[in-house]
Amino acid sequence: MTDLHRTPADARFLDSVTRRLAALPGVRAVTLGGSRAQGTHTSASDWDLAVYYRDGFDPADLRAVGWDGEVSGIGDWGGGVFNGGAWLTVEGRHVDVHYRDLAVVEHQVAEAEEGRFHWEPLMFHLAGIPSYLLVAELAVNEVLSGSLPRPAYPRALREAAPPFWRGRAALTLRYAKGAYVPRGQATEVAGALATAAMETAHAVLAARGEWTTNEKRLLRRAGLRGVDAAVARLRPDPGALARAVADAERLLEAAA
Repeated sequence: MTDLHRTPADARFLDSVTRRLAALPGVRAVTLGGSRAQGTHTSASDWDLAVYYRDGFDPADLRAVGWDGEVSGIGDWGGGVFNGGAWLTVEGRHVDVHYRDLAVVEHQVAEAEEGRFHWEPLMFHLAGIPSYLLVAELAVNEVLSGSLPRPAYPRALREAAPPFWRGRAALTLRYAKGAYVPRGQATEVAGALATAAMETAHAVLAARGEWTTNEKRLLRRAGLRGVDAAVARLRPDPGALARAVADAERLLEAAA
């Protein structure tokens, strides 16, 4: 895929970094993700890259390239489907590199085809992530080196994911109403509203068969930015909190 927003300098930079990553032992493919793959980036945006490996990958090989930054071990980011990576500075640009085990990726593709997935916590993600995030990456990211499948959104996943996410959203709000609202705990209620909105947004996009790989534009894509108004009205008063939660519930339940 050609990014019409990529300058000649960007293209040269990306080609150089891709070549170094593709040459690492075990790496079978390299992809570009995030805003730079979708053409929604700014000049300050990070470069989100992933190395797809088979039969093992040694982060020491990436560390040996000599780029400044932090290189994690396999599993250091929780040991789930998002199993590690690096935060680097290359030629003055911020570059994130994620590790992707092809055996795990292929398993999650097969699971998604059958409508099966699991949930995992992940730092910086309010609602956590579904294991089919790995499938979403294949579908939307730009392959820079090697060959990877480009899966369509499975019908079985469109049926299974929405009730899962809506169920989580309902439980999140139910707990807030029982544990936080009566105590006037506005901060906790704000967190619950944000989490439930993200969970509902996942449900909305799944029902449409639309992939998402992070939460940055999730509420906007799902038409749920209206929850901001409910959050803005929060104050440490049980009555005010109850009204805000009720408003948010109506908004989330009505989300198409």
